[in-house]
Amino acid sequence: MEIAFTKQRALALKETITWEEVKERAWDKKTTVFGSKLGKIFARPKPDDVKVADQGKRWIPFWHVRCSVVHEYTRTRHYQVPIPQPEVRTVVIDEREYIPSGDPRGFTLVGLEKCRELAAVERTVNALTSEDEDWAHYLEFAAEAIEDLAGWYPAESSVIPAQVRASSVVRQAIAQLIKQVDADTVQQDLITIERIDLYYRPVFAFEFHWTLKDRRTTGEFDGLTGKVLTDDKYAGEAAATALTPEQVFDVGVETIDLLVPGGSVAIKLAKSAPDPSE
Repeated sequence: MEIAFTKQRALALKETITWEEVKERAWDKKTTVFGSKLGKIFARPKPDDVKVADQGKRWIPFWHVRCSVVHEYTRTRHYQVPIPQPEVRTVVIDEREYIPSGDPRGFTLVGLEKCRELAAVERTVNALTSEDEDWAHYLEFAAEAIEDLAGWYPAESSVIPAQVRASSVVRQAIAQLIKQVDADTVQQDLITIERIDLYYRPVFAFEFHWTLKDRRTTGEFDGLTGKVLTDDKYAGEAAATALTPEQVFDVGVETIDLLVPGGSVAIKLAKSAPDPSE
């Protein structure tokens, strides 16, 4: 089996709403945020009782990985040709004569099948929890490359480091493509890792303070769609021990044997896949 992999990239999605627009939405939602957290509509505070205690923008990571596989192989097959008519004594195909026999009556052709199978897997994975998420729609937004992830510090915002390595996401994708082919001779068995992209999406976060009851909660707004985020796991917090960019982007020649589950398949490096940025 051969594996070809592309360049690993870090990209920042460009927010489509401004701070002022988000602040207006946050102000409109300040009472309903408490109601949704507490689960009771009558537990919502009055608008004048809620203040914005803190606000900020976070950059939340997720992986986009796409892998494809090509299997090309040949195999010998025997084809049974039924000849039920008793009057047929011989059959000539390509100047070769076949005599029907047996019950049911017929003869056997031997052929060489030339086969080609294609398959692909595409995943968007939460880079904090390793869970698959339905985030493919984020890929439609404009993004810019982060040339130096270790030195990327966007103004007035915080970056939540990825906690899931590229090799882990790629390995799970490849596991869905690995299969045993019914072949006599394999001409090509190639897996191409077409995308290994770590995206950062903007999330605007507000801490609301219900002064009358001295309760606090957080409201989060998607910086791309403008929607309210109701699941706190999407935003997350920085882990006590963050992975370095070198640890996160760990798909390479040294780790190629670790990408195929099972470890019993002989792996060799094919030529690199096309650079997605070109």
